[in-house]
Amino acid sequence: MRIPTDLEILNTIYRIYHSDFVAFERGDGARDSRIYVPIDCKKIAGELKVDPDIVFGRLYYHLEKQYGYKQDDGSNVHFFARKVGNDPRCINFPLMTSVLAGLRQEKRKFWIGTAIAILALVVSAVSLTVSVTQSGGSNKSMLPTVEAAAD
Repeated sequence: MRIPTDLEILNTIYRIYHSDFVAFERGDGARDSRIYVPIDCKKIAGELKVDPDIVFGRLYYHLEKQYGYKQDDGSNVHFFARKVGNDPRCINFPLMTSVLAGLRQEKRKFWIGTAIAILALVVSAVSLTVSVTQSGGSNKSMLPTVEAAAD
């Protein structure tokens, strides 16, 4: 079984729940909070073809610890909360979107650096090949021979 990356999990959550986040209207009863969007770990796991406990564990035990924080007034800002009001398993959608943007930027930087390294390797290989074929094509030695010295 393949283990999904944080980027894959957050991309999937964004894709599935972005419309729910945008559609919030206070007082319509759909959810208790604008920024905390309830998510279904089974649905996300199904999209990623993994066990739902893997998704829940990554969100609650890993990403919450990594990105949740305490404000100056002592209140907690959760990345992933088990319950917000009456809504179970909620993700702080704006915070998640910010984290997702950072992960996407890191991935882009990685691939740009990798592409530059591959391009440099190709240029080096081509230069080496051209150099070897040009020096191999001329069999005349650069050192003077006895006959050439006698002239």
